[in-house]
Amino acid sequence: MTVYIDPPTWPGHGRLWSHLVSDVSYEELHAFAARIGAPPRAFERDHYDIPALHYREAVAAGAVEVSSREVVRLLTRAGLRRRKRSGGRPVEVEERPAGDP
Repeated sequence: MTVYIDPPTWPGHGRLWSHLVSDVSYEELHAFAARIGAPPRAFERDHYDIPALHYREAVAAGAVEVSSREVVRLLTRAGLRRRKRSGGRPVEVEERPAGDP
């Protein structure tokens, strides 16, 4: 099981946040998030928002540190990227085999 996390550089609600993602499945991501105590409400479309305060805990539990750009690349390659629609709802993406650009 490998999940990835970007640096806590995303501002919101008076703190900085990281994105926790999987390049395999949402099931893998949800299982890891539950293991580190991330609440279900922290899941947004295709990632978990992790506050900077818990960044090191996620890395210690096995999350691999990557850039924010790499997070998007990993999600897109895995066919797991879900973008917001203009109304705020996620756009469903077509599933693609891993490694297919």
